[in-house]
Amino acid sequence: MTFGGRFSDSLVVDQLDKLSVSFLVEDLEIRRGGVAPNMCFGLGRLGLRPVLVGAAGEDFADYRSWLERHGVDCESVHISESKHTARFVCTTDTTMAQFASFYPGAMSEARLIELAPIVARVGDPAYVLIGADDPDAMRRHTEECRQRGYRFIADCSQQLAFGDGELIRDLIDGAALLFSNEYESHVIEKKTGWTEDEILDRVGFQVTTLGKDGVRVRDRHGLLIEVPAAKDVGAVEPTGVGDAFRAGFLAALAWGVTLERACEVGCVLAAYVVETVGTQEYDFTHGEFLERVRDSYGDEAADDVAPYLV
Repeated sequence: MTFGGRFSDSLVVDQLDKLSVSFLVEDLEIRRGGVAPNMCFGLGRLGLRPVLVGAAGEDFADYRSWLERHGVDCESVHISESKHTARFVCTTDTTMAQFASFYPGAMSEARLIELAPIVARVGDPAYVLIGADDPDAMRRHTEECRQRGYRFIADCSQQLAFGDGELIRDLIDGAALLFSNEYESHVIEKKTGWTEDEILDRVGFQVTTLGKDGVRVRDRHGLLIEVPAAKDVGAVEPTGVGDAFRAGFLAALAWGVTLERACEVGCVLAAYVVETVGTQEYDFTHGEFLERVRDSYGDEAADDVAPYLV
């Protein structure tokens, strides 16, 4: 929501303990979100059928229909009998000051989900990506992956700010991939007490997004690849860009192309998101996507991914 004035004009500093104010907002925008649905949507747009795992409320019905129309398997979403789906509500004034609230709701029930029955239904997973969720659920799903031998991806993202070192070490150790942006990579080092080399000794490889500078991939032997961002990006709004990169990167891994190509596909999908308002508002044909790969990374890159964009 957007408030056309300034919050500060309605606040009396020495009366904040008695705060009770309301603001007449000028507009209301409701956007789909959640890191897992954002990634699954991107994977579906690139022709895969990802399996969404998480907890939602009975109000999930419309969102479920949207995701299923875009290729997402929602059969394993846990539906709470008492809580609404998690949501973030934010009001911004003309100075860009914000009042915001996050309601976790049904997300707290994600810890009740067991992965083995899902695997029995859909088959062995290429990867289990464990993104920002209820911390107990993240820990449970990571441990189940270790016990059952599922390759898992650590993507703590928003939970890094709240998780302690013990939790973050537990979520990362043994991951096939570790996703983070550059700032988050430093938070991981600080909170775990591990050096960059010690982190790389514990994961298959680390994928670090660098914003407008692209992406870097490293493993314990050093730098594997560094790829610039897609060309000619008209940035509008950054929310969900990291989720889109992950979707593109993982789609390309599923295709069996190289890490360099995976980074390039991820960067192109991220470009579509940063050019729109909303995390799932972008659209393209596979031909248009392929031409954007060609324009940014050349004919060889486009030829390598073309067989999968049909």
